[in-house]
Amino acid sequence: MERVIIFDTTLRDGEQSAGLRLGSKEKLEIARQLARLGVDVIEAGYPNSSPEDFEAVRLIGAKVKGVSVCALSRVVPADIEACAKALKEAEHPRIHTGIGVSDIHIEGKFRNDKYGKDLAEKKKKILGMAEEAVRRAREYVDDVEFYAEDSGRAERSYLFKVLHAVVEAGATVINVPDTTGYSLPSQFGPLIRDICAEIGDRAIVSIHCHDDLGMAVANSLAGIENGARQVEGTINGIGERAGNAALEEVVMAICTRRDALRVGTGIDTRQFYRTSRMVSNAFGMSIPPNKAVVGSNAFAHSSGIHVDGFLKERATYEIMSPEDVGLSKSRVVLTARTGRHGLKHRLEELGFALSPEEIEQVYAQFLNIADRKQEVFDDDLLAMMRDKVNEIPERYRLDYLHTSGGTGAIPTATVRLRIGDEVRQGASCGDGPVDATYKAITEVAGIKAELLQYEIRSASAGAEAIGEVTVRLREKGLQVIGHGASTDIIEASAKAYIDGMNRLAAAEKR
Repeated sequence: MERVIIFDTTLRDGEQSAGLRLGSKEKLEIARQLARLGVDVIEAGYPNSSPEDFEAVRLIGAKVKGVSVCALSRVVPADIEACAKALKEAEHPRIHTGIGVSDIHIEGKFRNDKYGKDLAEKKKKILGMAEEAVRRAREYVDDVEFYAEDSGRAERSYLFKVLHAVVEAGATVINVPDTTGYSLPSQFGPLIRDICAEIGDRAIVSIHCHDDLGMAVANSLAGIENGARQVEGTINGIGERAGNAALEEVVMAICTRRDALRVGTGIDTRQFYRTSRMVSNAFGMSIPPNKAVVGSNAFAHSSGIHVDGFLKERATYEIMSPEDVGLSKSRVVLTARTGRHGLKHRLEELGFALSPEEIEQVYAQFLNIADRKQEVFDDDLLAMMRDKVNEIPERYRLDYLHTSGGTGAIPTATVRLRIGDEVRQGASCGDGPVDATYKAITEVAGIKAELLQYEIRSASAGAEAIGEVTVRLREKGLQVIGHGASTDIIEASAKAYIDGMNRLAAAEKR
């Protein structure tokens, strides 16, 4: 059975969905989990876009072994050289370079006469730029992938001409992206079949599908059926606009329908649930309950007919088992009486390896939550661990919060903040307790951050569930996401806002 290479671009294309960048340490944690998952290639970022992205690629290349670490570039010498420098310590480095090949992209993005006075001249110029970029990349690494952007809408003969040229120049992988999610599976599959026939075994044919029309996974599977042997996507399908092909869906389709697809992967599918939740928390993007494979309802049965059939024979309504993707019917029930060992065991199952000193710190926080609830769920632990992973310097800290309100009363909030070594206190009124709290915080801190987004969700089940708040703040052109969690939603809101303030301070310092 042939193997399909799994190329994960969560840290590059997926990151573009949030409109801001993860820190290098956050990226490293996710990259390590992707390695546990068993992906073959991790696209770690675009080194020439910023010093932070360069450092993330460098750190992942140096620390994560056993996988190919890939860096993105345009067909620009400075981009390629930045990739080479960032990947210097990588065990298996790959440079991913490319350019738009559809008439829409060429005429829209390369209007300057320096690329040619008409479409024919521009196409000739772009062909030369593509060849030169691949040759330059091959001077630094043996593994070079070329992306022919917007292949789904490109003119066939020109696309084939470009692909032949870059393979001759040394490309080891050719990436055929459906950049705008425009293709239908009935169109994309034959395109891949014809490209595979043209290229033969001189390079691996890869597919990179977007989900603008909801067909990224379908197009990816059509590509695999027609000969593509690398598939690109992201965890949870996050990415630019409507996102990318969700890797967990593509891989589970391959595993579940081996009879039809007749290919395999090297993925440990039992790591999908853990990886999905880690990415969801890092990006502050909730997973819809009905999300295929990893949604909370993916293995839930409600209606009488379904429940009756499921209890008599599991296969009547389940084509996969929850164990296949990392869920289990047996679990440790975490309460205030569980103890350190039980907490440590569950955190390790969720991907967190802590020292004895760190366990003591986390255990104290765990007991605080457990005293308020009958049971602590996995999502409670993930919410609790987020700040531990992010390691944002604490410039601002909430020492005290009191709010009051009610029917006929003016909502007010009093806060006391510790800012460095200084303690400040103040109060404010607002349209509600959260608004009053945020006004009091900004007045005491003396900042002018703009609140762009406020989102609240239940991090776990039950009446005493932890409430998780996500905010997006902007100040001086910088945008950050802040998180806060508590059984008291006003406290969670304050924590999220102060977390965002600390991230703004850290980003401004960088």
